[in-house]
Amino acid sequence: MSIKRYNQVGPYLNEAAAYGGIVYLAGLAADDLSQGVRGQTKQTLANIDRVLAQAGTDKSKLLRVEVWLADMDNFDAMNEVYQAWVDSENVPARVCVEARLWDKAVHVEIMATAAV
Repeated sequence: MSIKRYNQVGPYLNEAAAYGGIVYLAGLAADDLSQGVRGQTKQTLANIDRVLAQAGTDKSKLLRVEVWLADMDNFDAMNEVYQAWVDSENVPARVCVEARLWDKAVHVEIMATAAV
């Protein structure tokens, strides 16, 4: 088995790596950081959909999702968007924590693992 890597971003990051029938996504964020938490969550989930598709899978095969919020007071807003997006027949294990993120404009970052 070989490792497949997706979308190298500079010398330090690939958006995903797949091995043994599992794809591991990096922490992804929104492209437009001027958006509020709902808009950033929507964009981040669209980025997850894009990378999963490139790896030959989709959100119905998610195994685990990790969500980092800059402010846990934004949990309900993020969760509303997430619940509308997630496949309700195939809900993955999920964790959500508050963390200082890499840029003060980032409200949410999400990492996912899925079967291929």
